[in-house]
This record gives sequence, C-alpha cells and structure tokens, in this order.
Amino acid sequence: MEKNNNQINEIQVELTEDVAQGTYANLAIIAHSSSEFILDFIRVVPGVPKAKVKSRVILTPDNAKRLLFALQDNLTKFEQQQAENVTDYIPPIGGIKGEA
Repeated sequence: MEKNNNQINEIQVELTEDVAQGTYANLAIIAHSSSEFILDFIRVVPGVPKAKVKSRVILTPDNAKRLLFALQDNLTKFEQQQAENVTDYIPPIGGIKGEA
C-alpha cells in the first residue's frame, strides 16, 4: 500500500491560562549568532532607569524568517483593516467639555 504524501500534519497547540494572559513589552532587542536569533522582550517604564527582560525567544534562522514573513503578512492585513475603517470624525483632545 502506498502512503498518501499529501497528508497534512496537524499539531495541537495548548495555551495555558498563565501564558494566555500574555506579557506586555514595549521594547525588543534582537541579536544573532551563526545558528540562532535571540529576541529579548522588555518592558520599559518611564522614569525608571532599569528595565528587565520579560521574555526571551530563541529561534533558528529559518524560523526567524518565517516569523518575519508572518509579521509582514499580519501588519499588511492590519493596515488594510485600518484603512477601511477610516472616518472623517476626529475626536477632541481631552474629551468634550460641558457647559453649565
């Protein structure tokens, strides 16, 4: 019997409750060696001179390239959605002031 080479391999991904909450980062530092890319995600707080790395992700060059393409694709889709939702209304700065 010949095996079907067109079968799609499925991976079941489990997302725990802790990880699902996410980790906020507003700075990323990227470094690389000949065999890996290192992405450090950092939370910088204004007025605090020290910032800690909140998460580190280590990728192979192939997976770093896949991440790059996935980010490009998602940013393009995001920008298209934003362009479709543009309106002429610009909200006032500081909210609407009431008068008595």
